[in-house]
Amino acid sequence: MKRTTLITGTSSGLGREAVKMFASKGWNVIATMRAPEKESELNELQNVIVTRLDVLDHDSIATAIQRGIDRFGQIDTLVNSAGYGQYGLFEAVSREQIISQYETNVFGLMDVIRAILPHFRANNGGTIINISSCGGLIGLPTMSVYSSSKFALEGFSEALSYELASQNIYVKLVEPGGFQSNFHHVSAQMKATPGESEPYNTFLIHTGALFASLVGSRSTTSEDVAKVVYEAATDGKNQLRYIIAGNVESLVKARQELSDQDFIDFMRSKLNQ
Repeated sequence: MKRTTLITGTSSGLGREAVKMFASKGWNVIATMRAPEKESELNELQNVIVTRLDVLDHDSIATAIQRGIDRFGQIDTLVNSAGYGQYGLFEAVSREQIISQYETNVFGLMDVIRAILPHFRANNGGTIINISSCGGLIGLPTMSVYSSSKFALEGFSEALSYELASQNIYVKLVEPGGFQSNFHHVSAQMKATPGESEPYNTFLIHTGALFASLVGSRSTTSEDVAKVVYEAATDGKNQLRYIIAGNVESLVKARQELSDQDFIDFMRSKLNQ
């Protein structure tokens, strides 16, 4: 019997590549997005259905899950890929923007998991793969709101993994650093800037230089990350974190090897050169 995965956020980027990856490996795929009527490519893939799921719309979550079950019999794996990055200095990000970030990256993801858990328990097992970020391991300046949403996802997923192990349900985190996709382009368009940024000018120059050096080394692609997502779904390991450091490898290595204060000092030195 073919295995089935439901993937959120498949209109572009990693979610889209994950659909192609699982389908190429012979899986049934429920590819979900907010506007499936605009999709023309994924519909043509064998054993793929494209259906609407907006993580902010509870009814659409339930409908997408049920449609997948009706079509394929059961769902074995959930990949939570829907999300975006709210960039900008915290002082410039509005309360409404912060709420929107958490509603998508945290609360919406929780709602999808809550909706599928009864089905996983009825099947005596399942796998949940949450797409996090190295920004959930390291607090990144001018990404404080995004990073905090991913830190929340990290803590939630780790705690949830202990709870659901008793139900034979695995929770996994895939944590990419920067990779080639439209994610950063979209996030850059949404970047909040303060009306008065002069006090931050020197800091922003140093931050921009740091990020430019990291982006310049970016070589990981959405397809590379999709391969790791597929590995997490199929390796049979009770492993929580799958780190794909990519262009932030030096920062991740420092986070892992230095003491907490030494790492903070390391980051401050990078931003105050």
